[in-house]
Amino acid sequence: MARAFPRSLLLTPLVYLAALVLLLEEWCWDVGMRLAAKLARWPWLAAAEARVRTLPPFAALCAFVLPGLLLLPVKLLALLAIAHGHPLSGITVIVVAKIGGAAVVARLYALTLPTLLAIAWFARCHARFMIVKARCFARLRACLVVRHARALLDRLRLGARRLRRRFGRGLAFGHRHGNRTARALRRFVNLWRARRR
Repeated sequence: MARAFPRSLLLTPLVYLAALVLLLEEWCWDVGMRLAAKLARWPWLAAAEARVRTLPPFAALCAFVLPGLLLLPVKLLALLAIAHGHPLSGITVIVVAKIGGAAVVARLYALTLPTLLAIAWFARCHARFMIVKARCFARLRACLVVRHARALLDRLRLGARRLRRRFGRGLAFGHRHGNRTARALRRFVNLWRARRR
């Protein structure tokens, strides 16, 4: 008689995969939120955000879901480009669509969440999703590999801070006389601006 694998052994890799996908999504979400917050300083975009905040519940739901649905064909076309021998352009489109889509959806989420929680089924689904997400993150953070990776990242950050302190602002890319690459880029930008005049 064949021995059956315990259910936990079969589900564990799937939980870790789901947690990694959630981490990637959260990173895209954070980058998108920062990008959208910078763009929200534009007056016309601030006016559009004020209108989105005043939408009724189901219109807010449409505004929240629509950008993600509109990006799906773009991602499918990028996969088609990869399949036809254009991997760099396909991957670039997927990455730009992912970060840009995350920026739009994250900002719409922040703007429409109070209105969306007025829809009973959305509030239930949102609460369940947040519980599942917290469990996945807790399980991932408890994993030994993740703890070692986090310790390695902390050591790398500490080393980078020490290098910055040791060499001063000369390593900083944005420093006025920082390094040769920054000066060359600045010269290129100045020449490009001069040609446009």
